[in-house]
Amino acid sequence: MFLSTSNCEGKGECIKGCPTEAIRMVEGKGFSCITCGTCFDVCPNHAIFKNKYGGYVVDKAKCNGCGVCEFSCPVNSIHIEEGKTKGICARCGVCEDLCPINARIDGFDLVEDKQKAYLKSLNLTANLTNPTKLFKPKKEKNVVRNSVVTDLYKCIFCGRCEFYCPTNAIKVRIYGDECVKCRICNDLCPVGAIDKGVVDYEKCVLCLSCYKNCPQDAVNIENFTVNIVKPKKENEGSIVSCLNCGLCSSEDGSLKKINKKMRFDPSLATDSFEKSIDNCPVNSLTESFLVKLDGYCISCGKCVQVCDENQARNFKNVTWNGEVSDECISCGTCEELCPKDAIKLKKGKVLVDLDKCILCETCAINCPKDAIPKTTMFKNKVENGFNLIDNRLCINCEICYNICPEEVITSENDKITVDLDKCVFCGACYNNCPAKAFIFERKFIEEY
Repeated sequence: MFLSTSNCEGKGECIKGCPTEAIRMVEGKGFSCITCGTCFDVCPNHAIFKNKYGGYVVDKAKCNGCGVCEFSCPVNSIHIEEGKTKGICARCGVCEDLCPINARIDGFDLVEDKQKAYLKSLNLTANLTNPTKLFKPKKEKNVVRNSVVTDLYKCIFCGRCEFYCPTNAIKVRIYGDECVKCRICNDLCPVGAIDKGVVDYEKCVLCLSCYKNCPQDAVNIENFTVNIVKPKKENEGSIVSCLNCGLCSSEDGSLKKINKKMRFDPSLATDSFEKSIDNCPVNSLTESFLVKLDGYCISCGKCVQVCDENQARNFKNVTWNGEVSDECISCGTCEELCPKDAIKLKKGKVLVDLDKCILCETCAINCPKDAIPKTTMFKNKVENGFNLIDNRLCINCEICYNICPEEVITSENDKITVDLDKCVFCGACYNNCPAKAFIFERKFIEEY
């Protein structure tokens, strides 16, 4: 709950600004709903629900003003006026922001501060008794994932790694139908008649191996002569590969991480792979006719081996300490889509539980501002969406109005509205709303 400290001078700004009238003056101090949840427990119409901040919100469509919550409130905070239930704290935090002397405080922070002060006092005592043994500097923590990644400064998007990947875990998009210097024709020519895209016609036996296997269809045959279409410019394209995050692990146990490497046993496969495919953050996983499943990296290193001229593919320990860049707009998309519930928004800050994070990069792939680091070129961007405020739930706290990075939300005459023509559907309003008042949908499209 939110509390008034002894510094409170009774100015009443918190009372004036509280959108649910959950604060009143008691003996010159602001006193508010204690968010104990009694109203939630006793409501016969299930018209009160608990939000992600630990506060409670009244669904006006379900509430019939029966007054059970009012009579059950242990601190007499709830009151019903003109059929509207008021006095229940949604933990929106508006009161804390409005207090001119910082006398309002979040009870959760108070607990944290007390714990930190206590631990600090213990460290101080320990430091005085045996400083070398008991006082240790804090180590920076990182989450680590081992995978094969592409150095985009070296990659020429030739597709050589994709051709040789045994599990089809690499997808290379190349624009054009000219030779991309993948040298696959060199490798497959049985008589060694091709060297770096140049054909030795004295050696060529016209086996057509280069013609049949060229990924770019850059080889043609004319008058019994092999011709390779020369490139007019440097290759343009993109590359995406399995991240080895393990998010795709199947429920039947046929696809899982063993010793930090993905392994698949088709003899154990009993379930549909639809869920595994949906869970893949880079959409590399596909069903296969022959072996049932393709697109997972087995860390064999073949792509590293065949990228022998540019060395663009290499094994790497990818790390993240949970930090995001200043581009972050606190939209909460990362929290909303994190499959491991490892990210939380608290007062506009992104907090990452590194013990839960598996570095699947889902947060970074969907971040509208690229504020989270990622190793893949794969990106989801919002194509369109729908955003509407349900006034039966809205408590008029104006958090959405204040946080919207595009300024498309307006507040007028105690009513919040969204300009859909300007909305970019970043999700900031939806994910930060303490009342879950937004009817929000959006469609992502791949863009890489």
